[in-house]
Amino acid sequence: MVKKISLLGATGSIGTQTVDVVREAPDQFKITALAAGKNIGKLREIIRETEPEIVSVDAPADATLLSGEFPKVEFVHGREGLIEVAARSDADVVVSAVVGSLGLEPTIEAIRNGRNIAIANKETLVAAGDIVTAEARRHGISLLPVDSEHSALFQSLNGEKAERAERLILTASGGSFRDKTRDELEGVTIEQALDHPNWSMGSKLTIDSATMMNKGLEVIEAHHLFGMPYDRIDVLIHRESIIHSMVEFADTSVMAQLGSPDMRVPIQYALTWPDRLPRKGTERLDLAKIGTLHFEEVDLNRYPALRIAFEAGRTGGTATTVMNAANETAVGLFMEGRIAFTEIEGLVERVLDRHAVISSPDLGTVLEADSLARKSVLDMVK
Repeated sequence: MVKKISLLGATGSIGTQTVDVVREAPDQFKITALAAGKNIGKLREIIRETEPEIVSVDAPADATLLSGEFPKVEFVHGREGLIEVAARSDADVVVSAVVGSLGLEPTIEAIRNGRNIAIANKETLVAAGDIVTAEARRHGISLLPVDSEHSALFQSLNGEKAERAERLILTASGGSFRDKTRDELEGVTIEQALDHPNWSMGSKLTIDSATMMNKGLEVIEAHHLFGMPYDRIDVLIHRESIIHSMVEFADTSVMAQLGSPDMRVPIQYALTWPDRLPRKGTERLDLAKIGTLHFEEVDLNRYPALRIAFEAGRTGGTATTVMNAANETAVGLFMEGRIAFTEIEGLVERVLDRHAVISSPDLGTVLEADSLARKSVLDMVK
């Protein structure tokens, strides 16, 4: 039986690699719905290849333009269009790969409409993890992790009793500036920040990796996905990105998932779970060739974003919502050349310091906190 897929964030890094996976197994997968933003040139290519039934774009003018080019496809647009693609299509699984908290509402609507979620949008769980996981339980929906670290934890827990897991160990490459001191980060450029040593990722994710905020978001995501308290989640710098994460059990055994750094592997596993398919385009792991693997403790003075994320996670409620929104906005300002790289964490922390946390927010409260945090960052920079 061919599995139908709704792909949110089709033109981004995860989106295009999902298309790669589907291309390699046309007898297994069919993309029936797409959502993208403003990269219309790339979207055209994906539409021609996948022949979806419905597509959402950001701007109404682009929807009108594309509907003339692809008369057999239904085009929708904006926030409502994104939600429609996520919820209304007949997909078996929704790949949530939209960048940022924009993915929150469509993911929740997809869950409410009975769609399993392959979640690559970690910001959704950071902004509203309690709400999303509660909805998934209520509707009997699987949240299948696409991030390499969470896929590794998911695979390491397969066949195990979850209550026997004592510790989750997330590995981190250290990002583009892992060999620089804090002082040496003064004046680094956008191009330098985007030069990741191991992974091919989208711009926002690569910047977050350089500050280590990405790992902080992953800590919060792991807390929600696996129900693990924050004091039993650790982060370890692992320069080679071969061990993607580990689980330590009550008897001191440690289970790890290893592999070459290729995001198509966890994407494919999320789509084929609980089965596995052969992978054609990924280099097989040769440990003898690699020879040595390195591990280091994380210095939270060097990477304050990770400290901020742990603190926000322990506080809970709207603290993680505000942290995520402030970080997204600050990263955007850095990529526009309006602030320095070293200002990102400071802006996030200042917004958090001013925020009055709401412990058990509903979705409306989460969205309002998100909006206010973004405005606060922009006001500070003005």
